[in-house]
Amino acid sequence: MTAIVDLDAATAQALHTALGTDSLVLPSIDALRRHLEMHFREDAVVLGPSVDLSSALSLSESMRVTRPSLAVILVRRRVDTPVLTDALRSGVFEVVEERDLAGLSAAVRRARDLSRRLRESVGEHTLTDESLSRGKLITVFSAKGGCGKTTLATNLAAALADHGRRQVCLVDLDLAFGDVAIALQLFPAHTIADAVPLAESLDIEAVLSLLTPHSAGLTTLVAPIEPGTAESIPATLVSKVLDLLRQQFDFVIVDTPPAFDDHVLAAFDQSDMVALLATLDIPALKNLKLTLETLDLLNYPRDRWRLVLNRADSKVGLALSEVEKTLKAPITAQIPSSRDVPASINRGVPIVLDDPKHPVSQAIKLFAERHVAAGTATAEDEIPSQLRTDRRGLLRRRAKTT
Repeated sequence: MTAIVDLDAATAQALHTALGTDSLVLPSIDALRRHLEMHFREDAVVLGPSVDLSSALSLSESMRVTRPSLAVILVRRRVDTPVLTDALRSGVFEVVEERDLAGLSAAVRRARDLSRRLRESVGEHTLTDESLSRGKLITVFSAKGGCGKTTLATNLAAALADHGRRQVCLVDLDLAFGDVAIALQLFPAHTIADAVPLAESLDIEAVLSLLTPHSAGLTTLVAPIEPGTAESIPATLVSKVLDLLRQQFDFVIVDTPPAFDDHVLAAFDQSDMVALLATLDIPALKNLKLTLETLDLLNYPRDRWRLVLNRADSKVGLALSEVEKTLKAPITAQIPSSRDVPASINRGVPIVLDDPKHPVSQAIKLFAERHVAAGTATAEDEIPSQLRTDRRGLLRRRAKTT
């Protein structure tokens, strides 16, 4: 994926359109440096005309030493001899005029080809998966529909992306009835179903070509448009796609259907954290309790669980302490109810972007930063000792008796 930096939103969008879906826009040189620290196989970066020339040249000089396989392409409104001379001295790969979008695409293709050959010549191809940066994978799940999984997943992804500060991919794994594209008002050219014909040769470039960008730092892999297509997508393919995305993004957020199907279990297997969602009603809490027991039976580590209570301020006669006592687990985050949430969904804009100071936005951003991005406190640490139950051996014991 080619990273683009330009301070003007319209220019950045034009460059992104010229380079296609296999590119992403970052808001600053600092954001680009953070991105490069996380993505070791980046081939090329494009620095737009609004990027200060001295900053662009400084980046190129440092990359020439630390990342010789990375090509820095400079876009200027006017290309003259002094600019070309300075660019040559600083190790810039090519300088392209702003209006020459075809020339920019050609330059990126040449840069990628040269960078890959350079990596091979210096042995970078010997890097193992363990040496590559791997982002965190967060799965949002509820066994009951209507609890707000997609709302939480989309807003959590937007909060973590933080206007380009991090690179986040939101995956819609509700393969039959996924709503991520509708919730974000996206018009995708590709869906996860397009990965099926590529299963044998699937690589990161193929997966990136299926993504649909939303906003700075936030990209999506949406569910199939036709519900019947879900049956043709094997769980093994889902696992491979998620693994590849973790190598490219800081965070991968997975929205799920309300069922323990093979695709959801594949996501659980790779998850660094599972956000288990419920609302303050008996059916939702009953399903959450069953979910916790099922995860115990399947030996999913408790320190990966985070219980999130949506519409937590609803006056329905259930106290938080009673809920925690029933579930035998603490509630990690509470998200208040608001009519502004469905209104933001209807506008196709996550409320954390539409109204960052809204109480719902603040609750989701707090959860994102304190429990997802930081990831310090674990669910095991938060559970009082008298409430802890260990059912991990139950599944094995049942297997022995059957």
